[in-house]
Amino acid sequence: MAAPVLAAACAFGYLCGSVPFGLITTRLAGTQDLRSIGSGNIGATNVLRTGRKSLAAITLLGDMLKGTFAVLVAQHFAGAEAAILAGLGAFLGHLFPVWLKFKGGKGVATYIGILLGLLWPAALAFCAIWLAVAFLSRYSSLAALVAAALTPLMLLWTQHFDLAVLFAVLSALLWIMHRANIRRLMAGTEGKIGAKG
Repeated sequence: MAAPVLAAACAFGYLCGSVPFGLITTRLAGTQDLRSIGSGNIGATNVLRTGRKSLAAITLLGDMLKGTFAVLVAQHFAGAEAAILAGLGAFLGHLFPVWLKFKGGKGVATYIGILLGLLWPAALAFCAIWLAVAFLSRYSSLAALVAAALTPLMLLWTQHFDLAVLFAVLSALLWIMHRANIRRLMAGTEGKIGAKG
């Protein structure tokens, strides 16, 4: 496929991914600037710290579906290769949105959304792993890290080689974005699901 088409697919994905649903929903709801509370992150976990579960749910859905939308549109108009690059672009857009001085979210919801658009059974497997690890450990971050580490291996095992390469890159980025969580997990100071304070 022509390089300009692939570049356009990646750029389209970036624009989709860079839409900051957390910031938009909290501003429309009249809460304080999301970047001034908690971790300062624009993702659903930080939105939850506003005490508005509905806003967190909207953010989670928006951040997920922007990845799905990017890959499905690219797939429809330009094929599988373009869809993969649109997925990469969407993930980078979420992590590093130009509108927010390149400070975005950690990427879990968008990761799932991209996976959903490219190979939905793998997205279900990711969610199943997340739920199992979260149930056993009570750590949301650990669940995401384990699911992201296993996803490229699952794709490789099922012979989806192009997707395995893409999600190996996305998983590496996701782990990098969770480096503070990893330090807290190792120190035993990471907050557990449902913990107060």
